[in-house]
Amino acid sequence: MLVMVDLDDTLCNTWEAGKYTIIRLLPHLIRKRKFKAMFYILTARYRELEQSRELLVLDLDKMLQKIMERVYRKIKDKDLEEMVQLVDRTFFSNLKLFPDAKPFLEELKRMGAKIVLVTDSSTYWQRKKLEYLGIKDYFDGIIISGETGHSKLDPHNFLLARRMFPNETEVYMVGDRDDTDMKGGKAVGATTILVKRGYFKGRRAKYADYIVKNLTEALEVIKREHEKRA
Repeated sequence: MLVMVDLDDTLCNTWEAGKYTIIRLLPHLIRKRKFKAMFYILTARYRELEQSRELLVLDLDKMLQKIMERVYRKIKDKDLEEMVQLVDRTFFSNLKLFPDAKPFLEELKRMGAKIVLVTDSSTYWQRKKLEYLGIKDYFDGIIISGETGHSKLDPHNFLLARRMFPNETEVYMVGDRDDTDMKGGKAVGATTILVKRGYFKGRRAKYADYIVKNLTEALEVIKREHEKRA
């Protein structure tokens, strides 16, 4: 059995930690008189970046630079560095595993599953999360968009995960985003399980075989499917 799993808002509270970070960033922008950037955040203009393949593979400093360059033609290195440090510090002080994450991973290991993490963002950002959360050793493979140069908007990283264990015919994809996790899982023949929480929980599902509220329910789906195939 091969289980591909997403990280952000599937195993950990990335969107919630991000909201706290935004709240902390706003006073900083006011002090720096970055009112255009504050307006950009408050009006949720960042949503226009969801389909950006480039931003999904960048380090935090480069990502912030790209976002600020959408608002201002140029941003000073000092201002950017201050924002990066503030965002990094605030984000990680609020980042937590969901309570069902470790039980989910531990039970999959008990079942003999191969677990491959397939996640967007940069090498530094995602590997720091894994170390901070203490879950790196649960994975038999780790695929990060910043390392492959391909975001999950393309099937490339899911194909890489599949090729790691070509003899596994029972394949699952568990994630929170339909147009990346579920679509990518479908592209490699996986049974797709959408966990409806985090930033994308209100979106309509098109590619999910199953829709669940949490990882406990996702595990139940995997066990039922596994018993059918036994």
